[in-house]
Amino acid sequence: MKYLSLILLSFIFHPLNAQNLKNSDTTVGPENGSLVIVGGAMKSDAILNRFIELAGGTDASIVVIPTASGDDNFNKDPHLARVLRRRGLQNVSVLHTNDRDTANSNAFVEPLKNADGVWFSGGRQWRLVDSYKNTLTEDLIKNVLTRGGVVGGSSAGATIQGSFLARGDTKNNQIMSGDHQEGFGLIKNVAIDQHVLARNRQFDMFDILKEHPELLGLGIDEDTAIVVQGNAFEVIGENYVLVYDGTFWSREGSDLKRLPEPSQMFYFLRKGDKYDLKNRKVIN
Repeated sequence: MKYLSLILLSFIFHPLNAQNLKNSDTTVGPENGSLVIVGGAMKSDAILNRFIELAGGTDASIVVIPTASGDDNFNKDPHLARVLRRRGLQNVSVLHTNDRDTANSNAFVEPLKNADGVWFSGGRQWRLVDSYKNTLTEDLIKNVLTRGGVVGGSSAGATIQGSFLARGDTKNNQIMSGDHQEGFGLIKNVAIDQHVLARNRQFDMFDILKEHPELLGLGIDEDTAIVVQGNAFEVIGENYVLVYDGTFWSREGSDLKRLPEPSQMFYFLRKGDKYDLKNRKVIN
């Protein structure tokens, strides 16, 4: 009993121990490799060029996964695969199934075993969950990062990379917390939305954060991406990224601004801006 009391007192009076309780609420990126997370309608050459560069250049082995679009079958040349081949990449594979047993088979995942990069195309993110979550396919996608490769995706292919699956409902894409709520978690403790400014979605993230205030919310506009390496990201592309971290940031300061409550705040980052995911602050 004496020792139990000492342990409890130690826990109460040492903030480091209390902080350990919040480890599950810490937002962190992948330990190795890179993520390219695009808000949809990718037109900027800078985004695809960065993905190719991070994969290792035109000799890289790339796997394109178009499953989110909802088609039953794809030819060997769906949109991004075709674009990559036109850019001079010859080792491009297309991987698709709606069957989880297939996604768990060694024959299906063969292209992923030596892939330098994986790309998720757009559509509905819950389709990626239904096909690949907790399968051998998901494991080998994460192994691409472990080897120092890159995982990218646009629209649904952006949201799936978060831990909380925004707009993951099978009925429609306006329900923020739907019947699918778990993404692939390539970034921990984050919800990622897309097409944000183009579709006036800037207030939608609050629906998720009301229920899950521990999450970091990121809203990425079209033709814009974040490149995540370790616990930081950089904005590339043409438009803006919205950050929902309960604080406010501005280049001109905020002392004279009338700001809403922290639970209703967000701010914008633009090309070249960098953000510390773990400490949730802009890197100046």
